[in-house]
Amino acid sequence: MNETDRESSRLRLVFMGTPDFAVPALLALGEAGHEIACVYAQPPRPAGRGQRLQPSPVQAVAEARGWPVRTPSSLRSPQAQADFAALDADAAVVAAYGLILPQAVLDSPRLGCLNIHASLLPRWRGAAPIQRAILAGDRETGICVMQMEAGLDTGPVLLERSLVIGDRETAQGLHDRLASLGAGLIVEALAGWGAGRLEPQLQASDGVTYAAKLEKAEARLDWRRTAVELERQVRAFTPWPGAFFETANGTRIKVLAAELVAEGRGHPGEVIDDALTVACATGALRPVSLQRPGKAPAETAAFLRGFPLPAGSRLPPPG
Repeated sequence: MNETDRESSRLRLVFMGTPDFAVPALLALGEAGHEIACVYAQPPRPAGRGQRLQPSPVQAVAEARGWPVRTPSSLRSPQAQADFAALDADAAVVAAYGLILPQAVLDSPRLGCLNIHASLLPRWRGAAPIQRAILAGDRETGICVMQMEAGLDTGPVLLERSLVIGDRETAQGLHDRLASLGAGLIVEALAGWGAGRLEPQLQASDGVTYAAKLEKAEARLDWRRTAVELERQVRAFTPWPGAFFETANGTRIKVLAAELVAEGRGHPGEVIDDALTVACATGALRPVSLQRPGKAPAETAAFLRGFPLPAGSRLPPPG
C-alpha cells in the first residue's frame, strides 16, 4: 500500500471498550494508522485492599498513548450525545464497553458503530458468550464484527472467524485467543467496510441463544450433576469467579483445575479415594489444583496434607 492509499483508508474512530478483552483491538487500530479521536471507557472502579479508584485496562492503555479518554457513567443525556456527535467520527468501534448506546449515538458516525462480539452469532448474544460456550460444551466459537442496532447483538454481520475450543481450555485462555482474533478482524472489517467491499449479512432467525451475565452463585459445584458438566464449570469460571465447593463444616474451597475420572462410583459428593476424587451423578471429578481461604493455590497432594479430606468424606450439595 502506497502512502496515498494509506491516507485514503485512514478513518477517524471513536473506540468504546473497558476490560482487557478490548485492549488488543484498540492497539491494532492505532497500529493500522487510524486516527483515534477519542476512547470511551467505563468510569474507574474501587479495587484492591484500599479500594482506591482504578482506571479500566482500556483507559490505562489509552492514556499511556496520549489518546483522549472519556468515562461517562451514561450516554443517555443530550449533552453526552452532543459531545459524542461533535467528535465527527467516521465510525465507532465497540468491544465489551458495558454501556447501552442510545440510538442517537448509534446513528452519529458516518459508517455507524461496529461491535466486536466473542461468539458466532446468533449463538450467545449477550454478556458472557465465552463462559457460556464452554459451559454448554460447544466445540467451536469465534468473533463476529457486526453493525450495531438497538437490539441486543442483533445487527447484521460484516465479518466472522471461527476457532476450535480446546478440550482443556479455560475461559481465560479462550478469552485471550478471541481478543487477538478480534483485533485482526476489526482492522480487516474497517478496511472493507470503508471501501464499500463488504455486504452485511443478516443473522439467522434460528439458533438464537443468550449468554446471561455470570453470577457468583453459579460457580458452586453441585455433585448431583455429571462430572462432564462440572469439569466444564471449572474451566468456564476460571479465573472469575472461580468454581468452588463447600466442606461439611462450611469451608469454601476453590477448584482451579480438575480432571474427569470416568470409572468413579459412589454417592454424589462422596470422596471415593485418597486423591480427592469426588463421585458425581455420572462419573467422578478429581481436582488437581485447589485453594482454601487465606492460602496459596496448591496441587491436590499438597492441599490434602494441610487440609485432609479422606475417602468416605461427604461434600454437601448446595443448600
